[in-house]
Amino acid sequence: MTHGSRQPETGAGGGPVRKFVMPNTLAGKLWVWRYIILRRVSQIALLLLFFGTAHWGWKVADRPLLAGNLSSSELLGVIPMADPFAVLQILVTQSILEPRVLIGALLILAVYAIVGGRSFCAWVCPVNMVTDLAGWLRTRLGISGAFYLSRNTRYTVLALALAVSVIAGVAAFEWISPVGVMHRELIYGIGLGWAAVLGVFLLDLFILKHGWCGHLCPLGAFYALVGARTAQLRIHFDEATCTHCGECARICPEPQVLNLKQAAQVGMVASGECTNCGRCTPMCPEHSLSFDWRVAITKHKRHSHAGTSKRRAA
Repeated sequence: MTHGSRQPETGAGGGPVRKFVMPNTLAGKLWVWRYIILRRVSQIALLLLFFGTAHWGWKVADRPLLAGNLSSSELLGVIPMADPFAVLQILVTQSILEPRVLIGALLILAVYAIVGGRSFCAWVCPVNMVTDLAGWLRTRLGISGAFYLSRNTRYTVLALALAVSVIAGVAAFEWISPVGVMHRELIYGIGLGWAAVLGVFLLDLFILKHGWCGHLCPLGAFYALVGARTAQLRIHFDEATCTHCGECARICPEPQVLNLKQAAQVGMVASGECTNCGRCTPMCPEHSLSFDWRVAITKHKRHSHAGTSKRRAA
């Protein structure tokens, strides 16, 4: 080895640490961007279904395709759906809701308890498109944060929303929610509610990185609690191939969920605050992160432990 030469950095497993390199081909780039593309398709398609039903009379078997909004809707005029957080705010005011609304809330709650509550944030919420744009611009412009705020603040906002609902006798967050405002105005017409959406954009761009979704949104806090222990769709973590290069944490909008020590113990990113956005999976040079079902991850982890025990015994 010549004087002054540097050895390549080695990772946790002894292998060289590689950084993510964007492919040169369009096909390669599209593969890297696949989850971003799929999320946009999901978010826009849902908006289009609501808009088409409201303005163009879309029907299936002479039934409205998707009527209502994200707070309360009906699929094919038969299946009720309701925002469980909005319903919870109404229930704490001691108001009485129709059984159909309660069924709709329980149905949505069950879905997100299975796929992961904050999947709503990445795959459904229209404000996610606004905050992602702000985050992209923030990175391109090199804007640094104006101040620090704990990500647990959103749980305080969640508690305040419920407390104010009790005191005021109305669903407090629903009156000011940028999520509901943006969705309703995209479907039914633009009004002054766009000021709230613009406020979220400016907050994320100039003041606090991932400010709204990552620090303040009580709806995100609510969904973080939903499915935290029951969610079946998880990010599988392969400890053996990971070199701790840090690419996943760099791209993750909720980097605190990437507790690799904990993930190594259970074989997956288990935090309820993970949005299942999939950004980390194509960024990993070693393919140590991938979507999988909890039962498969648990089975794989069990077999890995069994294999390690046998090797030690031998």
